[in-house]
Amino acid sequence: MEPAAAASSAPEPASLVVTDPGGHRSRVPLQPLPFLIGRQPQSNLILRDSRVSRAHARIVFENGRYVVEDAGSRHGIFVNDRKVARQELSNADRIDFGAQDSYQLVFMADSAEMHRMMEQVNAPTETAAGAPGLGGGLAKLRAVLDLARTLQSSFSLDDVLVQVVDTALAATGAERGFLLLKKADGLETRVARHRRGHNLPLEDLRVPRAILHRALQHRRELLIMNFDPGADEGRGVGKTVADLDLRSVVCVPLVRIRAGQGDATSLLTTGAETVGVLYLDSRAGAADMAGGNRELLQTLAMEASTVLENARLLEEERAKQRMEEELKVARDIQQSLLPRSLPSAGWLRAAGSSVASAQVGGDYYDVMKVEDHCWSTVVADVSGKGVSSALLAALLEGALIPASVHAALLERRMERLNAFLIDRTGGEKYATVFYCLLDQNGRLDYVNAAHCPPIVLRPGGETAELAATGVPVGLIEGSSYPPASSQLSPGDKLVIYTDGVTEAQDARGAFFGRKRLFDLVRANAGASADRLHDAIQDAVREFTEGAAQSDDVTLVVLDFRGTCGTAAG
Repeated sequence: MEPAAAASSAPEPASLVVTDPGGHRSRVPLQPLPFLIGRQPQSNLILRDSRVSRAHARIVFENGRYVVEDAGSRHGIFVNDRKVARQELSNADRIDFGAQDSYQLVFMADSAEMHRMMEQVNAPTETAAGAPGLGGGLAKLRAVLDLARTLQSSFSLDDVLVQVVDTALAATGAERGFLLLKKADGLETRVARHRRGHNLPLEDLRVPRAILHRALQHRRELLIMNFDPGADEGRGVGKTVADLDLRSVVCVPLVRIRAGQGDATSLLTTGAETVGVLYLDSRAGAADMAGGNRELLQTLAMEASTVLENARLLEEERAKQRMEEELKVARDIQQSLLPRSLPSAGWLRAAGSSVASAQVGGDYYDVMKVEDHCWSTVVADVSGKGVSSALLAALLEGALIPASVHAALLERRMERLNAFLIDRTGGEKYATVFYCLLDQNGRLDYVNAAHCPPIVLRPGGETAELAATGVPVGLIEGSSYPPASSQLSPGDKLVIYTDGVTEAQDARGAFFGRKRLFDLVRANAGASADRLHDAIQDAVREFTEGAAQSDDVTLVVLDFRGTCGTAAG
């Protein structure tokens, strides 16, 4: 049971006398209005029974009368044993919730009758000292069983934390209980409860912060402080103790739980891993710490810590899943930006692929038709991995899509791209790029910005490399990228790759290497572009045997036929 008091008052004084399943009664003022009843923590009266709906009923004030309404519950509401959807309330009306041995409410609008009934309510539950009588170990056991039932049946973190505080109050007889969590700027009150089972209004949320910080920073065990009324003892730990006229304060730090293998857990003992504090205080008398209550409070604190850690891990897992879903979308978009088809007929044939080592990659390639007699090819490798490299690769794609048959424009475009990247990234992100124009007559004009030297493969198996002509784009301000040229003959092939090919690693950490790549290329000198491409891909896949790779693997093979046909693509 968990009514939350509110600052606003009802139009006319009225209360509910609440009898819980154990037969204990308490009075709950009907404020604020509408007054919400159910299992959810936002309710003004929280009923700890899994058969009660989270939002079960509400009481409103209309035309000078109180009215109870069903809030869409599973089992309905009953007034004087009759099921109703909406009913005006009269003095002493009984309200229950369609479940045997559950909570029962009595509506009280007559102050004299209410006073008489509350004398009966208070008589067995108040001692001469004003502290709540707990009915011995039976009441304590009932509180613990309520907590166990909540842990088993509730999916709400707030439900569990509220029940932890209620159980601590029931066990110790303290008047107020708080569960406070550490935040970047201090402590945040997550739960604030009175021993009678209602949430505390905001004006009651004053606690001695000095004591709380002492428990958080210097202690791992229970902290108990009792103050002599009229003495100055409380002033030594903060003005709030004296202002609140406190007689007793109990603090239990909540220490982060580290999950182990199976059901094993362990406490983290560094100060940075203290996540909050369970705090109890009383004005009337000292809290009852006898009969195992000390151990019970420490167990409750550990239970709260475990629940909080599980909630944190669950949120991390959900965030990870959301991130993975977003990365999958990004990967799909990135793959869709790669060329859908490559020339497979005419004087130029091509094959290409890019396999990212993570969800998204920093490599990029394209083969674009400029004119019938000229094709442009680009392969880029952005430094680093992850989303930032993938975004930069997409930017490079947009910058290098425009193409011209004039080789001089290659240099200007690369210089502008270098200046742009330095201006935007300050040299922290750069890329190696091989950018070329291949004419139908076999003339190859290219710029190699520190990219892996592409391999020119002759039909007889001879090989040559196209060395770098400049530094990576985005690395050094004012860099120039003069183009170079080479002449291809019919039957020649050009193998353009990123270092993810030669630096592919097997399970033992060995690299695929340049020698293995060159041997493979020479052995397939007579193969088509598709077959040579697939042979390299298969060899890398066989070598790595499924081992996780640290770099993207991108490969493009151009096959210059030298015949006068129309390129398809």
